[in-house]
Amino acid sequence: MSFRIWRVALVGLLGLGAMAPAATGCGGSALSPTGHASGQDNLSWRPCEETASSSGFECAMLQVPLDYAKPQGRKIGIAMIRLPAADKATRLGSLVFNFGGPGGSGVSTLMNAAGAFSTLGRRYDLVSFDPRGVDRSSGVRCLSDQEMDRYITREPSANTPTETQLITEFAQGCRRNAGWILPYVGTVNAARDMDAMRAALGEPRLNYLGFSYGTHLGAVYATLYPGHVGRMVLDSAVDPSVGMLDVAKTQALGFQKAYEDYLADCTKTRTSCPLGADKATAEGTVIKLLDSLRQTPGKADNRVVTADIARAGITQALYSRLTWPLLTDAIESGRKGDLRGLLAMSDQYAGRRPDGTYSTLQFSLAAIVCADTTDRPSVSQAEDLARRLDRQTPVFAPTAISAGSCSVWPVPGDDAARRVNATGSAPIVVVGTTNDPATPYQWAPRLADQLRTAVLLTLNGEGHGAYGQSACIDTKVNAYLLDGRVPAKGQRC
Repeated sequence: MSFRIWRVALVGLLGLGAMAPAATGCGGSALSPTGHASGQDNLSWRPCEETASSSGFECAMLQVPLDYAKPQGRKIGIAMIRLPAADKATRLGSLVFNFGGPGGSGVSTLMNAAGAFSTLGRRYDLVSFDPRGVDRSSGVRCLSDQEMDRYITREPSANTPTETQLITEFAQGCRRNAGWILPYVGTVNAARDMDAMRAALGEPRLNYLGFSYGTHLGAVYATLYPGHVGRMVLDSAVDPSVGMLDVAKTQALGFQKAYEDYLADCTKTRTSCPLGADKATAEGTVIKLLDSLRQTPGKADNRVVTADIARAGITQALYSRLTWPLLTDAIESGRKGDLRGLLAMSDQYAGRRPDGTYSTLQFSLAAIVCADTTDRPSVSQAEDLARRLDRQTPVFAPTAISAGSCSVWPVPGDDAARRVNATGSAPIVVVGTTNDPATPYQWAPRLADQLRTAVLLTLNGEGHGAYGQSACIDTKVNAYLLDGRVPAKGQRC
């Protein structure tokens, strides 16, 4: 769940680096596999230019209306990728993925993460895509790479006019450089694109695995097309009904909990935690580093490193327990003046590539978030929230200032994506992790309740994303996606 670089506290990318190959297993009651066999595929697939021809990935471009109210009008392309099923004899059809964001590239992520889904890939074509407004699909771009470098070095300000000027400059760049697509990038239109994708793939129903923001997209799809839902799993659930200020508060506190668990792990399980002998001392070490960078920004590889950039690096590392040791090394090195580790993690969070170019992640995120809601809290309201959070979470309280970012957005929002109800759909499996910092656990039962047709599956654990972190979760999810066995309600792993 990305919530800082663009100054908005909302849903971000699932870190797939921690995923391990999944295992099959048994579940609860069975769902008939009727509707899972593929029909005629109407897409022109070619080997992907970005992968070796021997890798097996294929790419295609699906043309869809820019404005679904004018289906014969201007078209845009939706970039798609697939890895055909390994076992053609037992193939079930296509399994479509959205890995999060909003603004994450499904094409790039599937290229890098397909191995984590090898069990599913035996019987499914693994399919993903760049949603409209993202990277290869007419991606939203607001600032040049150089302008973006300068933008992210500017600290969030508790001064309302200063912060308003910063976010207004960003929003005006989006209007100037991508104004033609901004009214059409919301989740409702992305769900319509997914149904066009389903039809083009020759699938009577959509089999779908969505993570983080992908759970919101899946929920909206199931609301629009309940009869087209096949086997759908929504992991790291988002509650679409929550307002911007509530999201900012919930996420700041969620990352604070993950941060405290990280500090406790360092001080209790390591022979010698370099940050301090106990949790309070270790936290003091981190705050001292951030305060120092706030007063005098550092440098790494000839780039400025501010407290906000360091905070983004810390946030990135808290998405998965597996990156906690990297975070410890980065903070310890930062104390000694070497800020390269924190900068590298911040770059990953911001979508900055090693060559200095940016993906469209932060720009697409802004466009989609503001398109999906009419909620427009002011910058002063967001700053007030940050002040109230400072005692509970001094490290993450400044992120709440971002909740005011849509107040200056050049395009009005719409609340259609905030209302979900999948009545009439096949069973949907919603998965939540109890200590997920980015999509806090309480959102999972709320989403399941709103959908009406969902069962809740819970992982007692840490990190963002349950699939690939637990053999128990993998077993139940695979049993549903491969064999249609629906987990019993309320099961926990």
